Order: sequence, then C-alpha cells, then structure tokens
Amino acid sequence: MVLLDTNPFFWSSSSLPFSVFLSHVLTFLNSILLLNQLNQVVVIATGYNSCSYIYDSSTSTNQGSDNGRMPARCVNLLQKLEEFVIEDEQLIKEGLREGIASSLLSGSLSMALCYIQRVFRSGPLHPQPRILCLQGSSDGPEQYVAIMNAIFSAQRSVVPIDSCYMGSSNSAFLQQASYITGGVYLKPQQPNGLFQYLSTVFATDLHSRAFLQLPKSLGVDFRASCFCHKKTIDMGYICSVCLSIFCKHHKKCSTCGSVFGQAQSDVNSTSNKKRKTPET
Repeated sequence: MVLLDTNPFFWSSSSLPFSVFLSHVLTFLNSILLLNQLNQVVVIATGYNSCSYIYDSSTSTNQGSDNGRMPARCVNLLQKLEEFVIEDEQLIKEGLREGIASSLLSGSLSMALCYIQRVFRSGPLHPQPRILCLQGSSDGPEQYVAIMNAIFSAQRSVVPIDSCYMGSSNSAFLQQASYITGGVYLKPQQPNGLFQYLSTVFATDLHSRAFLQLPKSLGVDFRASCFCHKKTIDMGYICSVCLSIFCKHHKKCSTCGSVFGQAQSDVNSTSNKKRKTPET
C-alpha cells in the first residue's frame, strides 16, 4: 500500500518538482512488481481535502499508451491521479480547512487498513502487507486521534508502516507510526536520488529485513496533540478515565464528562473532619 502525497501547498514550495518525484515513484512501483509475480501494489492519493484509490495492480488492464512508449500501469495511474488532483483542487477553492495546510493522512491510512482487512478475509492466502507513506506535508495536529487509532490498528494487524518523509523537518506522526508498527522511517538527505532510497530500503520484503542493516531513527518525537485546541504540546493534563489530553486544566473532561479534582477534594474534606481541634 503506497500513500502518495499530492498536497499542492507542499509541492509548490518543494525543491524537488512533483513530476520528478512521480517519475521516481513509478520506477519504484515497476521494480516491485517485477521482483515477484505475486506482488501486488495499491496506490492511494493523499490530497489536502480528500484521498482516493488511484491504482490497483490486481485490477489494472494491459492496455498501454497509443505510441507504446508508456506501460499500461503508468497510463492508468497517471490518468486517475490527474482526475484526483483536479477534484481535490476544486475542493480547495470551495474552502480551506483551519490550521496547518497538511494532507489528509488519517483518511489514507484508514483506507489502506480497510483494503488490507478485505484482502485478509477474501481468501485462504495470508499475504504480508505493508504500508509505505510517501509524505511531504507537515503534520496536522487536528488529525492526531485518527492517526493514532490507525497506527494502533496497524500494530494489532501486524502491518508495518514505512515512512519516507520529504519535508524540511521530521514528521512526529510518521516517526511514531514506524516505531510502533516496526516499520522504517527515512528522511532522504538527497531528494534527487529518491529511487535509490526507495529501492535499497523499502523494496525488501519483511523476511529479508531481518538480514539487513536498515536505517534507524536517532530519536522519535512522542509529543501528543491536545484535544481542546489540536496543538502539539510538551506537557499537559490527562483524563484518568478516557486518557484525553488537554493543554490547560479543565473542571470537566470534554470527552467523557468526568469531573476533574473531585476525588482529591473529597479526600481533603474527609481528612479535615477527622482532624481534632487542638486545645488551648
């Protein structure tokens, strides 16, 4: 499962043009399908406002371009990708979301996990699926809960999430996703050599990874986002009932309705009743 970031806000300011990035990705997908005839590739486009399946090697046709210079899979993928980008840009014109101009990563992760579960239940064969996030946009703190739910769902299903981040700074969401699910997180130092990174790090199957020295993150950013303002915080308050996170103290949990500080006040009032007044 390949999650392809198509956010125009990122690619308009990226040093690597989207066309060059896409050529590296297409070459990588072709190499994956050539490694084994049983391999299957599914590509999900991750836009600013939406996400959609744009390619599935199990259902693609054999019809190529008119001049015969482009493989059929590239023709189908590029056609679906163009249609998706046009629809996503139309949604952007209708209205921008509040906050950071991030891609809808939570939606594409959910779609990938749903597809994997459908494959698990469709036949006796038990494949070894994995998710590769080709991301460049910044993290959207408002997606924290949905992304963490997807990460824990992938961990439960033993589906590693690999991450190749093209942005200027590291992605805390993708670092946590790769760390929790046992995947690989990589931030290419030279984006122009993207295909080399993809083919040497992410092309190997799960069994072969045990014999390779794959790159490891020096540190993982485990900071969470508060549920009240959707901002990344270093320290905060956690509800002991539902584990909701808040950046400021509240009298009542907005998620489960639990009252904060009630148990402590009851203990203090009970101790005061039992305390004797000193004689003078």
